Amino acid sequence: MTHTRTESSEVSKVPLFLGGDFVESNSKKWIDVTNPANNQVIAQVPCATVDEIESAVKSAQAAFGEWKEVAVPERARLMLRYQHLLKENHDDLAVLLSSETGKTMADAKGDVWRGIEVVEQAANIASNMMGQFVENVATDIDSYSIIQPLGVCLGITPFNFPAMIPLWMFPLAIASGNTFVLKPSEQVPLTAMRLASLFEEAGAPKGVLQIVHGQEPQVSQLLAHPSIQAVSFVGSVPVAKSIYQQATDNFKRAQCFAGAKNHMVAMPDADKQQVISNLVGASIGAAGQRCMAISVAIFVGESNEWIVDLADEMQKHSPGIDADSAYGPLISKAAKQRVLSLIEQGKAQGATCVLDGSQCVVDSSPEGNWIGPTLFRGVTVDMSIYQQEIFGPVLVCIEVETLSQAIQLINDNPYGNGTSIFTNSGAAARQYQHQIRVGQVGVNVPIPVPLPFFSFTGWRGSFYGDLHAYGKQAVKFYTETKTITARWFEDEVVSGPNLTIQLK
Repeated sequence: MTHTRTESSEVSKVPLFLGGDFVESNSKKWIDVTNPANNQVIAQVPCATVDEIESAVKSAQAAFGEWKEVAVPERARLMLRYQHLLKENHDDLAVLLSSETGKTMADAKGDVWRGIEVVEQAANIASNMMGQFVENVATDIDSYSIIQPLGVCLGITPFNFPAMIPLWMFPLAIASGNTFVLKPSEQVPLTAMRLASLFEEAGAPKGVLQIVHGQEPQVSQLLAHPSIQAVSFVGSVPVAKSIYQQATDNFKRAQCFAGAKNHMVAMPDADKQQVISNLVGASIGAAGQRCMAISVAIFVGESNEWIVDLADEMQKHSPGIDADSAYGPLISKAAKQRVLSLIEQGKAQGATCVLDGSQCVVDSSPEGNWIGPTLFRGVTVDMSIYQQEIFGPVLVCIEVETLSQAIQLINDNPYGNGTSIFTNSGAAARQYQHQIRVGQVGVNVPIPVPLPFFSFTGWRGSFYGDLHAYGKQAVKFYTETKTITARWFEDEVVSGPNLTIQLK
């Protein structure tokens, strides 16, 4: 449960960003922001008041009237300036991000950089805002389409990527001519505020970006607000379902990225060491707190002999706060207890725990939310550790005889976020990518997150909506298409103070 305070504290208070100004909230409810590596309170974030939420949306709506008229190249130049500042401040952002997520510096830098890549794509907005034109759809009649922004858009982002995921959202939405209200995770608000500060420094007009903080009441108020036109969300399945339903019940466009259970298939013809090294990084990297983490390894045929060597390799990678640590802590004590519970359920339900990280202790920071690398084999699809998204450094192994069995198993799983296959067979890879019902597929690539000129395309229970994040689909999500059919009569007279032209 999130710890809240109602009294003032000496720790810094995270501001709101309203109308282009950083302001302290009048809220009576403040939430502790902790460093997961030691659980020390590093800041307090407010649950914004009803009036503050209303002020944010009104300010964004007012700013939209002017921002939508700004020339598309000028919007692109704002994004060019912004990505330059993000790059200049890359390492400082990573340090801040690490302090509130517990990520290692390598992970934190990667988080920031993947966000910068999306901002670079936002600087290419003009080519994605082009309409279509057909001359003479009928005699002397032309038809053409133009693309226009929606209005005020809303983003609700999770704790695990506090730079990348907000940067998935507001740069493309704003470059498309919209204004934006961001509600970052209350567990990691500091990075979002720094992103806003740099956006302001880049020359963003006042009001085009607002940041508010809070929990379910604040989100519900935003989702019900008539001025909000579109909602972007990343988070857990239950919350994604709730937000998608609330948004669509209020006649808003919505894209909600939900949970995952990502599988990696190891074929017996694959390079053994490549399989093992890639599985280790993809499963326990970032403490497994990635929606694209590999949490299920399917070993086909005699490749199951590699599981012992996989356990040996995983055991060499320890969590911690040092530069050479493999990964950091889980985000909170509650998250740690949930993962520990699932590990115990796996044991109780009959899986073999080949490597058990549940008793992990990091001597240099014993109060952190640590779990060591954990590996199960003998897992069946009815077990909790297979059915639930663990979101921790836990990898479960399933053994099958054929590729077709692996494909069927994955397609029977309710989620469809990401998957990968390791093989030296082009035929096997072709069969896999063609038959698998998952949005992002890697061939000898463990975590196939697309670069931002493509779109992040989770399927089935991993996504609620129609248009996905970044790439061309995001621009379509944040805009509407208007089609014009025009005819000009040739006997019309064009005239002015010193001009008269008879066209016919």
